[in-house]
Amino acid sequence: MKFENALIVGSGPGLSASLARLFAANDIDVSLAARSTAKLIELCEETGATAVQCDASDEKDVERLFKTLAAQGKLPDLVVYNAGGYTRGPVTDLDLNAVRDTLKSTAFGALVVAQQAAKVMLDKGRGALLFTGASAGVKGYAQSAPFAMGKFALRGLCQSLARELAPSNIHVAHFVIDGCIYQPERGSPFDDLDTTLHAEEIAKTYFEIAKQDRSAWTWEVELRPFSENF
Repeated sequence: MKFENALIVGSGPGLSASLARLFAANDIDVSLAARSTAKLIELCEETGATAVQCDASDEKDVERLFKTLAAQGKLPDLVVYNAGGYTRGPVTDLDLNAVRDTLKSTAFGALVVAQQAAKVMLDKGRGALLFTGASAGVKGYAQSAPFAMGKFALRGLCQSLARELAPSNIHVAHFVIDGCIYQPERGSPFDDLDTTLHAEEIAKTYFEIAKQDRSAWTWEVELRPFSENF
């Protein structure tokens, strides 16, 4: 499958930036959606991408995002949902408002974006929807209930979408990122080259999965560094 327009939701440094560079290098027009676009100025200059302000957990914002893309002639045939929230702590101490925000950005926002993207792709007769999950989506860790709830919901959403949309030539894939992504500016444990996943390598896998022939589609893949226990 060849792609013309890509949309990365939840854009920022790291994986989203690596995806934007890779897509642009393959002659795909890239749009970046984020709550704050100021952090995307340099990436846009580097890749030729367009940044659009959007809170993925707000359905009105997402509707505006897709209307903007339509007006620009950039409705996507490739969408990556990379947004999410994180809060943790003992269950007795959790801030329920923070938990609600985590669930909205990690799971509900994915559904909102998928709904708009599916309308576009069903009209086009093709497309790919890629979602960034985590090991928390297959095993719940202690004091990490909100993250597990959000990622479990995301995985369920992806499995359901894959079954619903595959017959319409829309490839849905869920990526279980099992480990820390290399971000040396954050210090340990994110600065160890041997125990972290490298964003540019993750991006390559995303793109290869997106391009799979429909006779052999993958709906889920796990990625982890060679040193990670599982």
